[in-house]
Amino acid sequence: MSLTRRSRSGFPSLFDDFFNRDLMNWDSGNFSPNATVPSVNIKETADNYEVEMAAPGMNKDDFKIELDGNLLTISSTKEYEDEKRDDGYARKEFSYRSFQRSFNFPKDVVDEDKIEAKYENGLLKLTIPKKEEAKRKGPRLINIS
Repeated sequence: MSLTRRSRSGFPSLFDDFFNRDLMNWDSGNFSPNATVPSVNIKETADNYEVEMAAPGMNKDDFKIELDGNLLTISSTKEYEDEKRDDGYARKEFSYRSFQRSFNFPKDVVDEDKIEAKYENGLLKLTIPKKEEAKRKGPRLINIS
């Protein structure tokens, strides 16, 4: 009887997958295989900044929104739990998903006391008013004396 190496026909073993990954390369996404960062649209009008974040499957209580000076940070940490029964055994699978997005606004422009946030149909919407003195004013006619 001789020893021969068997072909795995495209199914990598657990050890091959583990040891061939660059675990310290955070840019490659190896820190969380299911990591996603919600997409964001930011629109500036004469009176406001409007922020829209696509985050389906979440609740309004899952979000943390902070304004520190001119830095707006939207973050979330959510735990998903799936319990399955198979052949008399109970198996629990835990999944933690989190993200954080930060945006800089021009200094002394945001009226932080009037910010409104609402979450509907998977879309987080923030209306961030500008201070009155920071709003764009129309062209002014200057008289010559």
